[in-house]
Amino acid sequence: MKRSTIIPALLLVYLGVMCYIGRQQFYDGHYLFYFGIIAATLLVIFLLRLTLLKRERDRDKNR
Repeated sequence: MKRSTIIPALLLVYLGVMCYIGRQQFYDGHYLFYFGIIAATLLVIFLLRLTLLKRERDRDKNR
């Protein structure tokens, strides 16, 4: 499997675990904080995936 698939997938699993651990913030009514952190993390994972795909594509072109 490619690195551009494995790393974001592992980070999504990690995010799921962290969402479960931080669910008390949600129950306390801090919805913007809870979902804001999730959205920011998803954005970073998505940007990481795009960067890894570009690096793999460039590496394949140079071969």
